[in-house]
Amino acid sequence: MFGGLDFAVWKHAWLLFRDVDFSECNVDESDSQPGQALITGASSGIGRAISIELARHGWEIVADHYRDPDGAERTLELVREVGGTGWAHDADVGSGQELDALFERIAAHAKPLSVLVNNAAVQTFASLLELTEDDWDRTLRTNLKGTFLCMQRAARAMQPLGGCIVNIGSGANQIPFPQLGDYVASKGGIEMLTKVAAVEFGKLGIRVNCVAPGAIENERTRAESPNYARTWSQLTPLGRIGTEQDVANTVAYLVGPQASFVTGQTLFVDGGLWTKNEWPYDDDEHDDDD
Repeated sequence: MFGGLDFAVWKHAWLLFRDVDFSECNVDESDSQPGQALITGASSGIGRAISIELARHGWEIVADHYRDPDGAERTLELVREVGGTGWAHDADVGSGQELDALFERIAAHAKPLSVLVNNAAVQTFASLLELTEDDWDRTLRTNLKGTFLCMQRAARAMQPLGGCIVNIGSGANQIPFPQLGDYVASKGGIEMLTKVAAVEFGKLGIRVNCVAPGAIENERTRAESPNYARTWSQLTPLGRIGTEQDVANTVAYLVGPQASFVTGQTLFVDGGLWTKNEWPYDDDEHDDDD
């Protein structure tokens, strides 16, 4: 007996499958042999950090940028410093026509596209009463429509080998940010779009997840407030501000083999910030009386 089955059953199974060629089976290429990794908004900030980290893990970087060739070239310089390779392309993620040209270049390369990171985003600081239609359209076009268009084209390109998609969300996925109505709407939409894509693309061997950063210190957030780090670290349970590397490490995990059974999830990289609720008492205020 072999595990409850007799020898005849095992022999029959061996004879049935011994000549089968499994080389054409649907395999998540991103979990085995890194191919190309497309990162949108890669010319600065979090997108640059993600590009560098994925280059360390062997992916060939496709650094998409929007009219920022100098920034994209700086990203590629840093990619090469860690032993990586890559190339840059200028494409507006809200334009299907410009993205078609980008994906044609990707298809012309020897390595398959195995990773997409939708990072490109814009925002407008304005109340709902003051937010203009043009600003609303610009934000939704870049953040939400751009994510949709890139996912659609990437999923087509990743067949039949499979791959991974990571969408960069925000605490705005679940918390209302005053004065950022357009941004909140776009990021909330991205989280649900991630779930739909995970369900639909699963049969194609494509995993889709969302990374939602908390308060991250970088050039942009320092420009927003000179006291950004001190303000947000005091509000974060882990007692520090987040870094671009924190986000990049999480993306690298999600596109790697350790996360091969993870899809449709939103992973908050926030030090507990968006888990914490308002609480009216200090830690040292206790009342033992009933």
